Amino acid sequence: MNATSPSSALFQRIEASFLRQGLMQHLGARLLRVEPGLCEIALPYSERVTQQQGGFHGGAMGALADIAGGYAALTVAPEGMEVTTVEYKINFLAAFQGGELRATGQVLKAGKRIIVTTAHVVHQDAGGQPSDCAVMQQTLVPVAKTY
Repeated sequence: MNATSPSSALFQRIEASFLRQGLMQHLGARLLRVEPGLCEIALPYSERVTQQQGGFHGGAMGALADIAGGYAALTVAPEGMEVTTVEYKINFLAAFQGGELRATGQVLKAGKRIIVTTAHVVHQDAGGQPSDCAVMQQTLVPVAKTY
């Protein structure tokens, strides 16, 4: 059984934390894939994620990238820990309406005190055609799990 399977222990660990994310639940995000050092999340287009011109809001894209990178980091953090973002830098490449965004976070370097990740955000139109949307790099720190 691979880590992407919803029945895998790693997927369940990440999903338990993801389901506690009020913002992601409010926006309708879905956890798609979990592997060691990787996490993919989808965000469907809706009125909750738009800016004034009808495109996906940069804040929604940034939040999605932050969460995907964060959960990629959590896959390599020790049991009993969570992670929190120290900083991230994002480049917005294009604006889109409709379809959904998919963010794939990947761990670049996992140390004892910091974890560095990237996230690639892609827009998929109604026909499944992907287009680059944003790229992010972030730094996270492991913190004690408090729940």
